[in-house]
Amino acid sequence: MDAIVIGAGIGGLCAAVGLHRRGWQVTVLERAADFGEVGAGLTLMANGLRGLDALGVGDAVRAAGRADAPGGTRTSSGRWISRIDADAMTRLLGTAAVGIHRASLHEILRAALPAGTIVTGAQVTGLGRQSDIGHHVAYQYEGRTVTAQAALVVAADGIDSAVRAQLWPDHPGPIHSGSTAWLGVTGPWTGERAAAISWGPGAEFGTVPLGDGRVYWFAAVNAPAGFRVDDEMAAVRARFGGWHSPVPGLLDATDPATVIRTDLRHLATALPSYVHGNVALLGDAAHAMTPNLGQGANQAIEDAVVVAALCGPDDDIPAALAEYDRQRRPRSQRVARAAAQIGRIGQQLANPVAMGLRNTVMRLTPARVALRSMARHANWDAPSIPR
Repeated sequence: MDAIVIGAGIGGLCAAVGLHRRGWQVTVLERAADFGEVGAGLTLMANGLRGLDALGVGDAVRAAGRADAPGGTRTSSGRWISRIDADAMTRLLGTAAVGIHRASLHEILRAALPAGTIVTGAQVTGLGRQSDIGHHVAYQYEGRTVTAQAALVVAADGIDSAVRAQLWPDHPGPIHSGSTAWLGVTGPWTGERAAAISWGPGAEFGTVPLGDGRVYWFAAVNAPAGFRVDDEMAAVRARFGGWHSPVPGLLDATDPATVIRTDLRHLATALPSYVHGNVALLGDAAHAMTPNLGQGANQAIEDAVVVAALCGPDDDIPAALAEYDRQRRPRSQRVARAAAQIGRIGQQLANPVAMGLRNTVMRLTPARVALRSMARHANWDAPSIPR
């Protein structure tokens, strides 16, 4: 039985690995012509790591990443608002969070698939119902139109999903959250290696140590959609260069040519379903969220593992996907709403009085209460994937 995965991002590759383990003949269609240094870094929480364990790649991911160092939340001057006890978090969730470069995770997932599984330079142009047992997928490849048939189609084609637009044409799609972000990765770094964020008026700077001695950083500010400047690193320095150490040093250690600028968008209007017959949406295609909880990739991994656990080659695929929707939609949309809320009271908050009140409440919150609040979205047990 053939399965087609549209999109070779983290969620799509995880789905392909899981479905391959189930015995599907999997083809991944990726519009990019090749894979380079994909994106920047990310944090894999306990839920994402459990999902990767279920896919059989958890050990390789931990070896390539770095377990979170102690950190927490600071003001732009460096005063700690709250601290995270990394060991206590590990005891609570059973595993440490791991910082890893997206390119490293991508490489591990690609290596878990048979050669020839991923077709690059394949631009999907549409889906059609082939019969009661599947769909056909049309795509452009090397100047010609190719049509492939599949009993299962997994659409992991990102926040601007063409599959979502075709199957749910009345959905308004993603909107601008009100923030924009710069993403960067340093060269080799020997300074402070805390997994931490710092807040200023309408601004946030975060750091994630990576497994190769570098540090991934992100800087977000309130800004209109589409606003760009000629020198993005100069804009980062203008906004964050006077913040506490190690922020200026991290910027100095980053090649300006590698800095990524992206508007933060999300699906503010929840989809009524992630499933249409034999087609399932996952990851950003289904529930694109703001990055304020660091759960975007982790939720995509959860989606992929659940699809693979429920969908065997001999199963009733529409019934299995209906169960996927029942399990995944409430949880992922709850996490997406929480991420947007955290953004509004965190990075986007600019009123000095409101900021002071927020910081005071956080300082007075007992550590165990704060820890459990932070951990609740990462507390997820992955289903086993039959082989």
